[in-house]
Amino acid sequence: MATTSTVTPVVDVLEVPGARLHYEVRGSGPLVALIGAPMHADSFAPIADLLAGEFTVLTADPRGINRSPVTDPTRDSTPELRADDLARLLTHIDAGPATVFGSSGGAITALAFAQARPDLARAVIAHEPPLNELLEDRAQLHANTEDMIATYAAGDRVGAWRKFMAAANIALPDEVFMMMFGNDPEPQQAADEARWFAHELLPSTTWVPDLNLLCAVPTTIVVGVGAESTGQLCVRTSTALSEAIGAELTSFPGGHTGFADDPTAFAPRLAELLHSILRGG
Repeated sequence: MATTSTVTPVVDVLEVPGARLHYEVRGSGPLVALIGAPMHADSFAPIADLLAGEFTVLTADPRGINRSPVTDPTRDSTPELRADDLARLLTHIDAGPATVFGSSGGAITALAFAQARPDLARAVIAHEPPLNELLEDRAQLHANTEDMIATYAAGDRVGAWRKFMAAANIALPDEVFMMMFGNDPEPQQAADEARWFAHELLPSTTWVPDLNLLCAVPTTIVVGVGAESTGQLCVRTSTALSEAIGAELTSFPGGHTGFADDPTAFAPRLAELLHSILRGG
């Protein structure tokens, strides 16, 4: 069972090609990396605190997001680039091998990492990766993504997010939606959001995994879905991945962002899975 940590995280930066990565390390024990895209270290801080009593927990801001500036803001953030960043972070920390938990775009980063550097991770837990290219209606999904990006670029933030939620099949009461997206965001949030729409969303959702390679790597691949995500796009993509590589779907509490929405419910399930992986189960 995960326990609350009183350990203050060690905060540092790592220079990598084209970026300066902000990262945080908490706790002690087997190494676990919690990664998102575009979600950054602050989104994972509550669950990282809960896991740090049993694990060494790495969190970081992805390149170009929050406290991780890039030298060329016009360059796309691809899964391969982010996977290389993760490999450099893990090598720098030198506390591995690691188990990598990636959610949404971070799950795609984790899968690209498993393909490129299986020597650095004992397991990858891909929680709801939006692998649209694995679905039969991928052409329509691609068109939807292009449309929401164009809508955002035209200055219609609310319209872009409405299209995103519709494509993802995530239903929100209008008052909740407007509370989330109806007001002007803070400057850093606005910058991160604009970068995600312009330089990260399409490269992530059009990424095609090497299914044969994922089946062959020594790294254990776990595919996770939220118990409350039924009917959503990322359940379809996660199911397609699990069937393609022969991995059973693993259920987690909550929905697409369950680890951030209710970390006290999510952490024990994740800790249970981490211990099972460490035991070789």
